[in-house]
Parts: sequence; C-alpha cells; structure tokens
Amino acid sequence: MAAETGLLSAPRLQPVAALSKAPGEPSGIPPCPPAATDTNFMLQFFRNFFNSRLGVAITLAIVGVIGLAFALADVSGSRSFGGVSGGDRVAMVGKARISTSELAQAAKSAFDNAREKNPQLTMKLFVAEGGLSQTLDQLIDRTAIAEYGRIHGIVAGDRLIDSEIAKIDGFRGTDGKFSETVYRQVLQQRGLSEAAVRGDISAGLIARQVLVPTAFGAVMPTELALRYAALLKERRSGAVALLPSAAFAPAAAPGDGEIAAYYAQHRIEYTRPERRVIRYAVFDGTALKAVAAPTEAEIAARYTANKANYTALEKRKLTQLILPTEAAARAVLAEIAGGKSIEAAAATKGLAAAPIGPLSRDELAAQSSSTVADAVFTAARGRVSGPAKGPLGWHVFRVDSVDQRAARTLDQARGEIVAALSAEKRRAALTDYLAGIEDKFDQGGNMTDAAKDLGVTPLLTDPLTADGKVYGAPTKPAPADLARVVSAAFAMERTNHPQLAEIEPGKKFVIFDVTDITPSAPAPLAEIKTDVTTDIQLQKGAALSRAAADKAVAAVRKGTDLGAAIAALGRPLPQVDRVDMGREQLTAMRQQVPPPIALLFSMAQGTVKLLAAPNNRGWYVVALKAIVPGTVSPADPLIGQAAKELGQITGREYAEAFRRAIRAEVGVTRNEAAIRAVGTQLTGGGN
Repeated sequence: MAAETGLLSAPRLQPVAALSKAPGEPSGIPPCPPAATDTNFMLQFFRNFFNSRLGVAITLAIVGVIGLAFALADVSGSRSFGGVSGGDRVAMVGKARISTSELAQAAKSAFDNAREKNPQLTMKLFVAEGGLSQTLDQLIDRTAIAEYGRIHGIVAGDRLIDSEIAKIDGFRGTDGKFSETVYRQVLQQRGLSEAAVRGDISAGLIARQVLVPTAFGAVMPTELALRYAALLKERRSGAVALLPSAAFAPAAAPGDGEIAAYYAQHRIEYTRPERRVIRYAVFDGTALKAVAAPTEAEIAARYTANKANYTALEKRKLTQLILPTEAAARAVLAEIAGGKSIEAAAATKGLAAAPIGPLSRDELAAQSSSTVADAVFTAARGRVSGPAKGPLGWHVFRVDSVDQRAARTLDQARGEIVAALSAEKRRAALTDYLAGIEDKFDQGGNMTDAAKDLGVTPLLTDPLTADGKVYGAPTKPAPADLARVVSAAFAMERTNHPQLAEIEPGKKFVIFDVTDITPSAPAPLAEIKTDVTTDIQLQKGAALSRAAADKAVAAVRKGTDLGAAIAALGRPLPQVDRVDMGREQLTAMRQQVPPPIALLFSMAQGTVKLLAAPNNRGWYVVALKAIVPGTVSPADPLIGQAAKELGQITGREYAEAFRRAIRAEVGVTRNEAAIRAVGTQLTGGGN
C-alpha cells in the first residue's frame, strides 16, 4: 500500500456501530462511516453479485420449512387475525391461499427471532425495513413449491413425515427417543393442529425433493476458474476523496416549523428502546435455617445400601495380546522370555497389544472368562504371563499396575457418609425453601415481604434496555448478578410480579421484579430538538455535497487529478486518500472493507464514480487510476478453490431460476390491501 493510507485508518472510516446513538444523546455531526462487507472467502466479492434473495429461498426450502413450523409457529390453526380490511387472504398461490393470520403469525415470530439479535428492534421498524414483505415472500415461495409438487405428483408420504417428526428434538422424552406424549403436549402448548404441522413438514420435504437436485453437481469450467483466480491476485491503485455533509451544511439554523415537519416525517428514526427498572435481591444458601443432622439409622442404612463401596477391592491394569492358538501364544511367550517386550512381540506377528483396565476380577471375568481373570489376578505385577483360554482365543498379558482398596467398617466410613448425607439434606431443604418462595409468589406474594424473610435489602437498577445495558450509558452494563434474568424481566407482562432465578446453580439466587416499564416510542421533539436540527442540516449539506462531488467528478473526467479537483472546490475538506493495494489484501480485511475500497475494486480502469455515505453523512469520489492483472500458475490450489466456490454459486443460480419458474407456472396473486392491513394491525396503526 502507498504511504497515504489514511482511508483505512482515519477516524472518519470508523465502523457504523461507532456512530449509533440513542435519541436525546449529544448530537454533533460525526464522520462518515462505511458499511461492513462479508468476505468469508476470497470469492465472496463476486458471490454478492449472485446471491440476491437466493440464500433466503434455499435455506427456507431445504431446511427452513420444518423450522418455520416450530420456530416461527406460523402453522397454527388459529384464524384469529382474519377479518382485517382487504379480505382474509394476502395471496393466492395456485389453488392455495395464504391467510392474513398466517402472515401475521409468521411476521410476529420472525420479529421475535430478529429481536433476539437486536433487542432494541420494534415492530414498526421491522415492518418499515421490509420484514413483513420478506416474510410474505418466504411464505409464497414455500407454498408455490408445495403447489408445484402437488401438480406434478411430487409428494411426501405419511411414513416419511413420521420419520421427520421423530427427528425433532423437541418431541423426545427423557430417554432421548420420540415420545408420543411429549409430541401431543407440545402441539397443545403451542396451539398447533397435527394436520397443520404435518402439512408444513410435507411442504418442506417436497421443497427438498424439488430444489436440491436442481442445485446439485453444478461445475464451473477450469478455464473460467483460472481467470477468476488470477483476478483475485490483481492490484489496483487510485484515490478516494470524502466530501462530508457537515462541510457544506448551511450556517442558518432551520425554523421551528421546519424542525416540526421534519420530525413528523422521520419520527420512527428517533424511536427510543423500551426501558425497564428491575428491583432485585441476591441471596445464597446461608439464608436457609439449620438443617437436621443425619441420624444413626440413616447413616447405617446408607452404609448397608452401599456396602459394596466399603468392601475390599482390587483392580488391575494390564496389556494383553490375544492369539488364535495355544501354540502361537507360547511362541510369543518364548520371544518375550528372549528379551522382547509384549508390544514388540505382537508387532512381529502383525498384531497390537491392547491396554486394558483398571478392572476388578469380576469385571474382567465378565469381559473374557473366569479362567483369564484368575490368571491375571494371580500373576505378579510387571511380569508377562499366560497363556489363558478366553472366548476369543489365548491371552498373553502383562500386569501393569495393581490398585488395592482395603475394607472399611461403618465407623471408618462414618465421616464420608455423614458428609454426603448432610449435603443431600441441605440440597433437599434448599429446594423446598426455594419452592416455598415460588409458591408465595404464585399466590400473590411481593418482593418486600420475600426480601424481609430472607434478610436481604432489595436494590433498584438504572433503567435498562433489553440488551442488558443502562439506558443513556451503553457502555455500562446491568449488575453482573442480573445477567441471566434481564431477558426474563423484559418478558414480564406487568410490574410487581416477582420471580426467583438461579445466578450460580445450587449456590446463589436472586428474587426480582419490574417496578417501571417505559414503552418503546419516538422521543419527544422537545428532548431531541438539537438532534433533529443536526439531521436537517446534514440533509441540506448532503445535497450541496453531492453538487460539489459532481463538479469534482466532471473535472477528473477531463484529466484533472482528484486532489486538484477537490482543492478547486475552495472548502476545507479532508485530504484525498491514495490507495494502492491487491485484492488479496482486500480479502484479508474480511468484514472491515470500507465501501469506497469495495467500489474501487469493482470499477473499470480510468473511471471515476460517486458513492453516497450512509445517513446523509456526505459523498465519496472514487477514482481508479490503474489495474495490474494478477498471474496464477495452473498448479495453484486457489484454482481448485475458485472452481468449487463458483460451482456452488452456479448451483444456487440454477435453483433460483427454477424457483422463479415455479412461481410463474403456479401463479401468484397478491392482495395488497390485505397485506397493508396486516402491517397496520401489527404496528398498531401508527407510523
């Protein structure tokens, strides 16, 4: 890389996350961030051109449908969402219908899954960012493939569906096997009908039969892979300039009317996350009153029940070799007597001596025979002995170690037994004590009384967000003792409903409830007026920045150096970054590739392009000066990797094309009014 590499290290290219702020925090005009790019493999740059929506469709079709049935719970027989304006169906796929209730349930479940990754996500944001549309597309694809299978006689039989149900972990009993009882209980708990579940699994199996063969076995020609492999070794040089919106923002502040209008139009962008205050009290086993000591009868009963643990016992480790005949065994013994080890003697016969044990006499007899066990337990330690007849042949062995345990009387074992019984009694008493606390909570008990009984003082947290951080101070986490209960606290439907949880299993516990809930909502304009003002100025500055960037682009296209073109704008702008790097360096950056650099590696030599920075932060001008082609030898392993990766991309393209063809053949009719109605009801009808 050239000396001027500020583009990759300058503060203005910090990750997007560094610019996030809660509404109401100090604003200012932060530098322009890049978006992360995914380069899991050297060919990922090209993969981005082909993936489109394919990954979602393939994942849904091949392995996702069964997951939808239980993770998304969109196969409920409920139709409680029906009746919204626009009709009771959002789409007709062939002769199959997708109801408003199906879409609503699937969207709610998809939102729940997304919220696990982003606790501050709201349903309004989810819908606004296309979550509802993506969910509907997935439902349409799944239904279309199932309809295609029905039309062409591709089915999933009952026995195949049964086998898939039996594979689902959630339907297994305590023995690890499929349990009909558990299966029925899960369906009842989730409000699922068996017919709907079986139908959804059937659709997934049909999708697997339809799409997997389409994508399987696609091969990319070696010559093409060679060209792509060489492309991955090319080198590019050029320049990148940033024209920040802040540098062009007007000096005059917007009026109150303009601020109010902008806020009304962008309210959703100023949404604050839900906050909750948790009241909690931590305690441990010391809260438990004195536990009765074990009685003499209990000690004697435990000794009798486990008498085998206190009798004399001898266990031995040995190395053994099993031979087919007694003569062969004696020949090996003769070699060992001549100075060879049992391992060396075995190796000369093409065999291997195996380590065994430690085993008691009875355990060894059960594995081989009493004759072998008697021989082993009468042999001297370290000596090779045999042969002894076993069910598999003649045993030659060496006793490697002897572990002898002397018998113990009741008095000798008393201390061990008392300690074990005392621990069991304390655990049982603690379990009962905790169960009593939960029973009181279930009967309407409150935190104050419970804390008083425990002898602890409840504490209050600062307002917390669902990700366990203090609101307004994202670097400050919730108390460590609450790490396991924040999610439970945010699942509570009301305040002052205490619960009990373990912090450290069997040792440390917490009782907690929620005292205050502040719902997620846009921040009041009065509290974030400065932020809104800044955003208005950035929007205006972005338009002026674009105009200036257009002038710079025009100058560069006429032969002016980018640095000179930027200087001619007459504004105090950041220095132009000179870039000289290879594509392999780009790949090594993985998800830290700045967008201008990614653009530089997709341009034609001698061209100049514009790139908008996110969130009205400005414009990049990217000029590519030269491309030095890469070279690769025919034996380079990169060619094989490229061929494999491109073959997978080709297969996915085949599957995507087939998916689109299935949609066209089956026929899809969308009910836009019903779709909008579902979105409105999910978001509560607001913006």
